[in-house]
Amino acid sequence: MAYEITTNPLRGVEAKPGSGHYGVFEHGAQVWSWQPDGAAPVLWLSEKSWFADGQPVRGGLPVCFPWFGSGRSGDLQPSHGFARLHTWHLSDTKDTLDRDGRLIVEYSLDEAMSGKQDDWPHTYTAYVRAKFTPEYVGVELEVTNNGDEPITFEGALHTYLAVSDVRNVTIGGLEGADFLDKVTGTTQTQHDPLTLTGETDRVYTSTGEIVVDDPGLGRKLIVTKSGSANTIVWNPWREKAATIADLGDDEWAGFVCVEAGNVLDDAITLLPGQVHRLKQRITLAER
Repeated sequence: MAYEITTNPLRGVEAKPGSGHYGVFEHGAQVWSWQPDGAAPVLWLSEKSWFADGQPVRGGLPVCFPWFGSGRSGDLQPSHGFARLHTWHLSDTKDTLDRDGRLIVEYSLDEAMSGKQDDWPHTYTAYVRAKFTPEYVGVELEVTNNGDEPITFEGALHTYLAVSDVRNVTIGGLEGADFLDKVTGTTQTQHDPLTLTGETDRVYTSTGEIVVDDPGLGRKLIVTKSGSANTIVWNPWREKAATIADLGDDEWAGFVCVEAGNVLDDAITLLPGQVHRLKQRITLAER
């Protein structure tokens, strides 16, 4: 078995280890599938997602860079930065699928590829490295400042985790963390394991391990990270989902976003020549 370069619905790298599936698009360097052999899919993908140039892909693991949402100023477009709308260059692959079921794919992006960006006119190189294994999927965003002046950016790995029903999962590991509730505009502290009961858009000050306990699928998804000051948790719920064109009205219940990031006051500043690495790993475990 070896990986394939596929083009439907978008060009990228895919592999099918047994009954499993690994997939990453060149568009946004976006991992869109990790399904270990014998398991249900771990990443969620909308049936209404746009697979088109200049449009985001709804689901999987989008890379938000160099800003998150509309940026710290609140007025930047496109949402979540330009990087997820561009075609990245496939710079390296390491295929040991036949030996141990592992595949590493690396993509790169720089200012020549992304073109003139009035809101972020910097000289940089970004790499996304995706490591697929039977035990976990790991994604890393590496950014290098190739210019002569400091650069400041936000970054996030906007992971859509597939769940049986978001209303029935419990998210542990955030207890004691302060968070900005972007729905209410308030700052609060998480005291207990998190259960979602409505629209949720929270930026936690959290560096620890997160566990998504899903009794419906009889599994836990363990999210670990490094180079990340924030954990973002998001689900639009029914009313907001109805306003999102690339999201089916009833699809909102099938996912929860748990994201590693550095956003808002925790944006990263790099001096010339400096490098920052944001990493996230998702491991599948039984309950």
